[in-house]
Amino acid sequence: MEGNPRGQTTPADLGARATLLVEKHAAYIKKVAETKDSLEAHLTEHLRLSGVYWGLTALYLMGQLHIVDGAAILDWVMKCQHASGGFGGSERNDPHILYTLSALQILALYDRLDLVNADQVVLYIKGLQQSDGSFAGDAWGEIDTRFSYCALSCCSLLNRLDAIDVPRAVDFLIACRNFDGGFGCTPGNESHAGQVFTCVAALSIADGLQHVDQDLLSWWLSERQTPSGGLCGRPEKLQDVCYSWWCLSALSILGRLHWIDQAALTQFILFCQDEHDGGISDRPEDMVDAFHTFFGVAALSLMGYAGLEPIDPVYALPVKVMQRIRQPKRQHS
Repeated sequence: MEGNPRGQTTPADLGARATLLVEKHAAYIKKVAETKDSLEAHLTEHLRLSGVYWGLTALYLMGQLHIVDGAAILDWVMKCQHASGGFGGSERNDPHILYTLSALQILALYDRLDLVNADQVVLYIKGLQQSDGSFAGDAWGEIDTRFSYCALSCCSLLNRLDAIDVPRAVDFLIACRNFDGGFGCTPGNESHAGQVFTCVAALSIADGLQHVDQDLLSWWLSERQTPSGGLCGRPEKLQDVCYSWWCLSALSILGRLHWIDQAALTQFILFCQDEHDGGISDRPEDMVDAFHTFFGVAALSLMGYAGLEPIDPVYALPVKVMQRIRQPKRQHS
């Protein structure tokens, strides 16, 4: 299809890309999941658990989760857990809080959070909290507000927020707030849409949204929309499909999803589809991947795109999954 390859403008007529190509995207995700010996598979092994979460959640939102072997996936996920309680990105990688959350999200999709020992997992997470309330990603000590979100989300999914120091975690998130209303990865770092999502969602879990300047931050987020209709992560940066989620989720949590042009963003996301082999890329005509495919589908879901399951903007899981988690537990046979 002809078009500006960098997506500076989005054509009105998208041709074959005018609608979400559900069957092609599902086939693409299934192919990626089943390809274990490619160069790409080896290069991304360290984050495979997150990749599986992206792919499975996209499938769930599109009503296609049944095309993959759930039992085999659950078996593999549990092989990625370490004695500490944390999960690695694959069987051969050290535990990290990012992949611990991905593991719990996958288990939640299949209603099998009962497979993990909640006490063991939260003990691992509790051990990563620092004296200032922040969380390290792993034993090596990197600090980032992403990890604060992961910690709060994990503990909330397991109904164990009592296991960590939530007030101190909130204090650290507040310290990462900037003059423009946004948030950085640590205190003093520039605002970034990805960090905005992690901080706003974390504060939502911690019942701390009163610490957000909601109008100022929503203005900053709405200013991320470019003439293409797509959203960028910081001022003067290119639009990218993944920021459709980072920006929209925060706006949704803040009740200001209507502050951006949703029709233009929808067109941009659809324009980034590969109409031949499936998948969604960061910008039109770039290579597709599972990461951008998930975040493109998730953003469309947030905007109420027809045929997609609704997604929870805080937990990045289908609304039905979160409703099920909040219901009284039942025993699995």
